[in-house]
Amino acid sequence: KMEEFLNLTQLKTSLKEAVLLDYYTAGFWWAKEMNFSLIQLSEFMDLLNFALENLSGKRMTLGDNLKELERAMAGTEQTESEGRGDLNLFSIEQAKAIIDYLVT
Repeated sequence: KMEEFLNLTQLKTSLKEAVLLDYYTAGFWWAKEMNFSLIQLSEFMDLLNFALENLSGKRMTLGDNLKELERAMAGTEQTESEGRGDLNLFSIEQAKAIIDYLVT
């Protein structure tokens, strides 16, 4: 189902598509194991996409990307990227776990 959702058409011959499928599938199952609500799961998947776009499209360093994600999740500062959704959906413990997951 994730393959269809991500519109991956060359999964068997494209290493890039295989890596993307693994990236999003691993993130999805991690969030499910964290018992995130449906809204939290959706926002987490958006964060995965946000992080990937910052790394690939904006060529942000991992450190800069994580700092921006932390600021966005804390809701304390405007991020360099376009406006984010309501990231106050996560408790402090969940936010720390998300950052740890993304670092790993």
